[in-house]
Amino acid sequence: MPTSAPQHEPEQVPFWFDPVCPWAWITSRWLLEAEQVRPVRADWRLMSLAYLNLVQRDANQLDEGYRDFMGTAWGPIRVCAAAAHHHGPGILGPLYTAIGTRLHTQRRREDPAVIPDALTATGLPASLAEAAATTEFDQAIITSHHEAFDEVGLDVGTPVLRIRGTALFGPVVTPAPRGEAAGRLWDGLTAIAATEGFFELKRTRTRKPSFD
Repeated sequence: MPTSAPQHEPEQVPFWFDPVCPWAWITSRWLLEAEQVRPVRADWRLMSLAYLNLVQRDANQLDEGYRDFMGTAWGPIRVCAAAAHHHGPGILGPLYTAIGTRLHTQRRREDPAVIPDALTATGLPASLAEAAATTEFDQAIITSHHEAFDEVGLDVGTPVLRIRGTALFGPVVTPAPRGEAAGRLWDGLTAIAATEGFFELKRTRTRKPSFD
């Protein structure tokens, strides 16, 4: 009898995110686009901009407005950590999409209903919102955070992804490439990740984040 060709599992791409970061949000939407045209799948993981900026770095170097923002940034990532603890890591992708859509695409950054709405949209109990004000899951966040930043360094932020064993900051791009353009960006990153001794490729940002 004829046999079908072997089916290969998609390549898992660890992607560390903080839901409050607009640049990570755009990159995450690119990776979901790349999934449609390349055999890859996002493996969503947690990092904390608040921990990075207020603990690992010198918080006194931040302007007052950004320092205050970092204080509030703990809430959404704590809710993500609580959801992963109670419902498994597979919930992170849908919950990130629900939170990010409301924070960034809908521009509801000051709306206290974002987290409850996102939990409802993801089919999660509203009680998980209480995690935003506790430190119960901070160690899980910090442990996941260090998996990325112990390797990629402290002079970057989010997004961080790991491609075939190499952790990279970025890509920072706006708007998110779609279709085959998303696949070509993935192809380029695999070449970069495979280049021994590669560290940096950058230019000054001249556009604000675009969520279209």
